Amino acid sequence: MARNFPHSYVVCTCKNVTLGEIIHAIKERGAKTLDDLDNLTDAGSCCGSCKNAQSDIGAEKMELYLEEILNKFNGK
Repeated sequence: MARNFPHSYVVCTCKNVTLGEIIHAIKERGAKTLDDLDNLTDAGSCCGSCKNAQSDIGAEKMELYLEEILNKFNGK
């Protein structure tokens, strides 16, 4: 995550889940895995392109992935 994203930045475009919702799920609701984020926010539960670069099937690539966010907040 080289650049800063606002909390309103939409990470999962299929389910319209924002960075703020992802951060809340991690910090306040204890999300530690992609499955946790899926269960708590629905992020990554549709096409999966927002999970990581390897899963990104879109012609236009995502700028921020769920794995990057989890790694940042889980100290990886």
